Amino acid sequence: MVGMVLHLGGDVTVPLNDIIAIIDKESADQSAANREFINIAREEGFVRRISHDPPKSIVLAEVDKKTVLFLSPISSVTLMKRSRKDTDHSYKRLNNKGESK
Repeated sequence: MVGMVLHLGGDVTVPLNDIIAIIDKESADQSAANREFINIAREEGFVRRISHDPPKSIVLAEVDKKTVLFLSPISSVTLMKRSRKDTDHSYKRLNNKGESK
C-alpha cells in the first residue's frame, strides 16, 4: 500500500515517509556547511533538478535507499503546508474545539 505523497513540482512526487527534510534554498545558501553539502551531493550525482525554474527549496529524501536532494521550484512553506494538509486531522480537530464554519 502506498502512503501519502508530496508533489514537489513538475511530475515529481515523493512518499512523505521518505522525506527527511524540507529546506528553504535561500537559507541553505547562507550556510557554508550547507553549500558544501549541496556541492558534494551535486558532484556525486545525488541532486535532481525538478524544473528549469529557479529552485526555491531543497527536499532531502531517501529514494531506493539512496539520499537524494530535489531542487524544487515550490517554496518550502508551501511544501510544508502540502505535507500536513491531509495528515493533521487530529490537530485541526483539537484546535477547532467545536467551532463551526
